[in-house]
Amino acid sequence: MSDKKQEILQELYPEDIYHYASKLTLGEAEVLQQTRQILEKEVRPVINDSWEKAQFPFEQFYKLADAGIMNSPKLFEGREGERKPREIYNAFLYYELARFDASVATFYTVHGGLGYNTLLLGGDERQVAEFAPKVANFEWQTCFALTEPDHGSDIAGGLATTAKREGDHWILNGEKRWIGGADTADIVPVFARDVDDHKIKCFVVRKGAKGYNAVPIQHKAALRPVQNGHITIEDVVVPETDRLQNINGFKDVANILIHTRADVAHIATGMTGGAYTATVKVANSRDQFGKKLCHFQITQEKLARMLANVTSAIAYSVRIAELMDEGEYEMVNSALAKMHNALVMRETAALGRGIVGGNGITLETDIARFFADAEAIYTYEGTHEVNALIVGREITGKGAFV
Repeated sequence: MSDKKQEILQELYPEDIYHYASKLTLGEAEVLQQTRQILEKEVRPVINDSWEKAQFPFEQFYKLADAGIMNSPKLFEGREGERKPREIYNAFLYYELARFDASVATFYTVHGGLGYNTLLLGGDERQVAEFAPKVANFEWQTCFALTEPDHGSDIAGGLATTAKREGDHWILNGEKRWIGGADTADIVPVFARDVDDHKIKCFVVRKGAKGYNAVPIQHKAALRPVQNGHITIEDVVVPETDRLQNINGFKDVANILIHTRADVAHIATGMTGGAYTATVKVANSRDQFGKKLCHFQITQEKLARMLANVTSAIAYSVRIAELMDEGEYEMVNSALAKMHNALVMRETAALGRGIVGGNGITLETDIARFFADAEAIYTYEGTHEVNALIVGREITGKGAFV
């Protein structure tokens, strides 16, 4: 490892005691370093107010485009012509974002994960050429409209939004819920069931489409800055040219979710690292009973458990990223990683909140955000139970979803 890369990684991830980040290239490490600098300079001053006011800091977030987190040439050295960076970089990008704040990471995974992967995997060559560059440089915001008011985990069989073809156009009707960025996105991939063949297809609804209405969901207790929307779709007209040609059934949707579930496993890893780091900071600075908190045995035991959780979660994220970089995409891998990492994230956030005490329910120590947001990460992109059943099906050969 070069001295420069080692120096950057030690600065960024001192909690990575097994040095998993050494698998990054120097260019990837430099992009992550610039990402950290932008987060601290631009987003840190506003993140607590954004969380409290339930407003996403769009202006500050889009400064990340300056780092080229999706398209910097440094990410494609020796891989020129590719549309996505390596998965190992992707894992640490999510770690970096979520280590800072879960809402920032969640907004990105909707745009750069769910939405972008839908366009890359679902679009034909012409569609990818039109959409991908504008999404990668943040000129266009995208999202992912799959889940519905009455269908989340059972969306494969329960999806109720309909699409009817009339000549060279499709007519869409239905509702979507919990769609991040639904009211601000420039292009919205909407999944609907073809009324003729009953197959799930995907349609790119462009901003300003008549009959499309998205209203942010209010009164959330987690991920407050993210504007999750409730969408109503009434006779929305989409041309056949904006139907993603390579999505023609739920199997194609599942291929997208393999990527996204891995991304959320990485977010859980970052949340674990962020909760640990914030807790260590408080433990090293707060006095109780004449000593710093970190001097007490019970505190050190909890910190050791937290670091063990960070280490195991990073291991899951790195290994699944390596497999995906090698071309191995298996739902069971993503499900196991998301299940495990979300569990240790939840425990780590709770341990940290306990160590910090009463100050752990204020935003100033960061722990309150990690503690509250962990509940959302634990649930989305497959609940614990759904991911466990995917793994259980692999173990036993028997599906137990119903």
